Amino acid sequence: MEYLLIALAILVVAVIGTAALLVPRRRAPRLDATAPPKAGIDYRPGVGDDAEVPRDTPTRSVSTSVELPELDAETIDEIESALVAAPDTAPPLLDVPVLDVPEPTAGRLTRLRARLSRSQGTLGRGLLAVLGRDRLDEDAWEEIEESLLGADVGVGATMEIVDALRTRTRVEGTRDPAQLKAMLAQELTAVLHPEMDRSLTTRADGRPAVVLVVGVNGTGKTTTCGKLARVIVADGRSVLLGAADTFRAAAAEQLQTWGDRVGATTVRGPEGGDPASIAFDAVKAGIEAQVDTVLIDTAGRLHTKVGLMDELGKVKRVIEKQGPVDEILLVLDATTGQNGLVQARMFTEVVDVTGIVLTKLDGSAKGGIINAVQRELGVPVKLIGLGEGPDDLAPFEVAGFVDALLSDD
Repeated sequence: MEYLLIALAILVVAVIGTAALLVPRRRAPRLDATAPPKAGIDYRPGVGDDAEVPRDTPTRSVSTSVELPELDAETIDEIESALVAAPDTAPPLLDVPVLDVPEPTAGRLTRLRARLSRSQGTLGRGLLAVLGRDRLDEDAWEEIEESLLGADVGVGATMEIVDALRTRTRVEGTRDPAQLKAMLAQELTAVLHPEMDRSLTTRADGRPAVVLVVGVNGTGKTTTCGKLARVIVADGRSVLLGAADTFRAAAAEQLQTWGDRVGATTVRGPEGGDPASIAFDAVKAGIEAQVDTVLIDTAGRLHTKVGLMDELGKVKRVIEKQGPVDEILLVLDATTGQNGLVQARMFTEVVDVTGIVLTKLDGSAKGGIINAVQRELGVPVKLIGLGEGPDDLAPFEVAGFVDALLSDD
């Protein structure tokens, strides 16, 4: 469009210049020196604007002609063709959406450390205060047990931690705060099983990895799906979303909004449609589009509703007609405490849960639930939610979590 405007301007100037050259220019009459002087006119030099022009001779302004570059015939033809082909109005600008750039997942837990330490640091500070006493009697050890149990660490893990600390403090006989903190960190790390595989499968050999997200009502499952899509994109993978939650009216729209922010396609179906059919179509579309990951959101369901739990098993079976399901992530609300274990146990009986996403860990949640879930189910916590921001879902790192737990901040 910019070049057309320039060409149009050149053509207009050329037409004006040509017209100016073609119109004959009138000259002021020159005096004949041999003609006899006319009566009544003063011809003295210097009387008028010119020495040879009488006073009463009217003067005219003379236009200055513009020197234009000469245009060859080919250039003129090109300008005329462009003007003929030019539309009357400029085409509208395309509304190109600006995509979000998710924050890299590496180091997210470090960024959110302060938020985690504010909600979980009470446990660590309480344990260190008791361990630092001059004398550790039975009352002191009971306080430690109560603190751990109150944080939902679980009975078995609590006994392991207390027994190990009893032995080490008696053998080593230290009261140095730094050494006590290091000792407690080692025991807490041990019960969290850092050897568990917490990697998230986001690409399978020659096909998209299929990730199925399940959970009960009210855990923030669809929002977690959207944040998980950002995690996958932030790690350099492409993702396609399947909106298999057809019971909640706004679920598909909400999931698509999350997908649009990172340029991910969302496969949807009619409200109240068959979730298994939508999940099947999503996996098929992901294979055709050759994306890295197909992420499927399912409807929240109560673990006590047998029919809904059986439907979840159907979704998994239908997907497996095209290939295996690589990850089944169970979204748990960390604030539910020990009740989350009951939920998790029922889901693992229907589908093979491969990982836990623990949300709302930045609030009133008790961090010991991480250990309790892993110990009870043998399933690792892979991701934790630490806020409402779009990039506040972080890969779970045992060392970073324990560090925040015992933080002095």
